[in-house]
Amino acid sequence: MAVFAGGCFWGIQAVFQHVNGVVMATSGYAGGSEATAHYELVSNGNTGHAESVQVIYDPSKVTYGTLLRVFFSVAHDPTEVNRQGPDDGPQYRSAVFIANPEQEKIVKAYISQLDGASVFASPIATKVTPLDGFYAAEEYHQNYATNHPTDPYIVINDAPKVVALQKQFGSLYKR
Repeated sequence: MAVFAGGCFWGIQAVFQHVNGVVMATSGYAGGSEATAHYELVSNGNTGHAESVQVIYDPSKVTYGTLLRVFFSVAHDPTEVNRQGPDDGPQYRSAVFIANPEQEKIVKAYISQLDGASVFASPIATKVTPLDGFYAAEEYHQNYATNHPTDPYIVINDAPKVVALQKQFGSLYKR
């Protein structure tokens, strides 16, 4: 299991749903308490939560490291602080919520490698944070991009991420 945050959870979920080896991707909230894990509260930016996606994957088909490559390459802009595209506020921050020491070691090494190679014009702003809990978002947020492919927000902000996944990681892409 991996938990990623990088802007609106609709796009992150849409990307990971198209990765071979991902069993399930669920939109939700991480970083705050269970009591405040509700969209109406999270959207004010004061709960400590980030819109996040829990990714359940089969490690015999895709590695945690590969999921990180997808996250940092096509799912969002890891150099943005508290924003992605049109979405602004700490609930849209870039974060990897780690579930164990091994994940922490892998994520920190990967970020260090990317920054050391100057892959991005700006330093990576992604926070590496212990996962204290993941709370699934309301049902109407689940599979939003799949269920609303013509929504202008999806067309402009999220569909291009799925196209980028297919182009950059063709062998990983699943319909």
